[in-house]
Amino acid sequence: MPRNAPRGTALHGGMTTIGIIGAGNIGGQLARLAVQHGYDVAIANSRGPETLADLVSELGDRARAVTRDEAAAAGDLVVVTTPLAAIETIPVEPLVGKVVIDTNNYYPQRDGHIAALDDETTTTAELLQDHLPGARVVKAFNHIMAGDLTTAGTPTGTAGRRALVVAGDDADAKRVVSDLLDEFGFDPVDIGPLAEGWRIQRDTPGYVKPYAVVELEQAVADAKRYRDM
Repeated sequence: MPRNAPRGTALHGGMTTIGIIGAGNIGGQLARLAVQHGYDVAIANSRGPETLADLVSELGDRARAVTRDEAAAAGDLVVVTTPLAAIETIPVEPLVGKVVIDTNNYYPQRDGHIAALDDETTTTAELLQDHLPGARVVKAFNHIMAGDLTTAGTPTGTAGRRALVVAGDDADAKRVVSDLLDEFGFDPVDIGPLAEGWRIQRDTPGYVKPYAVVELEQAVADAKRYRDM
């Protein structure tokens, strides 16, 4: 991993630091992408900064291991990529006004049963938004295998370029995340508000499929609620 990569294109408002809460497969890969594109990274997990020494050493000088509160405070944009059970542990006050990306998927066998998700009256991103009422939550990066994040991206304009969705209730926040997706190598597909995030959850036609824009748009349109499958 280059330690002196050119600084990435600043996100809207001059954002140059990405906070990542959750250092599992998705979190680690997004940290690699961010550093590759010149962003500073503040990454946290549930076990403490000292347990991230190897990852930070790999990422180089633009990455640092921190606590969850520190990642939330340091990030101009913050990614929450923790198990659903950990939503209540996400710091609230430091994220007021910030764009927060939710990458989560609901797997009852892993997460335990959550009634509001079982009866499909809400989505994982809406749960996070409810916990972070002052943040601007955007759903993204939830329907791609972690390993593909650093291998499947291609330059803007590439024929058949892989597409990834964004969903959110704040238009500007979606533009910020769409720009980041594009910079990371993927065409963004806006599927509407957070409530529409169910269209790209597990077992839907577009989930983890390497679709370009038109194919992904069709897969999203074809999605059915679990109760209708």
